[in-house]
Amino acid sequence: MLKEFRDFIMRGNMLDMAVGVIIGGAFTALVGSLTKNLISPLLSLFVGKANLSAISFTVLGAQFKIGTFVDDIINFIIMAFVVFLLVRTVNKLRKPKSAAPAGPTEAELLLQIRDLLAEQKGDDTKQVH
Repeated sequence: MLKEFRDFIMRGNMLDMAVGVIIGGAFTALVGSLTKNLISPLLSLFVGKANLSAISFTVLGAQFKIGTFVDDIINFIIMAFVVFLLVRTVNKLRKPKSAAPAGPTEAELLLQIRDLLAEQKGDDTKQVH
């Protein structure tokens, strides 16, 4: 059972996924810091509050944290844009080179040979080139 588990963990796809999760977690923290420390203070200049996450309202004792939601939307948009750029780049790299124009099929070549042989039998003075 341990050998089977080790084989499962050591598969290429599993290792690739683990690396992706670790890098994704680090990137998420980086985008969160960008939003919290740079974008939110910039937006707060227009809103008038020093901290966007402090923007909230209360209805019947329930607190609605609009500022935190706005921060999360900004994080999502940044992450989605980066993923879009990554997928777009990979798709461009994977796009197959334009194939050379297809020549005649085997059946078409055989028909041409048959027709040339028929012409040659009918007129022995012609030579096939």
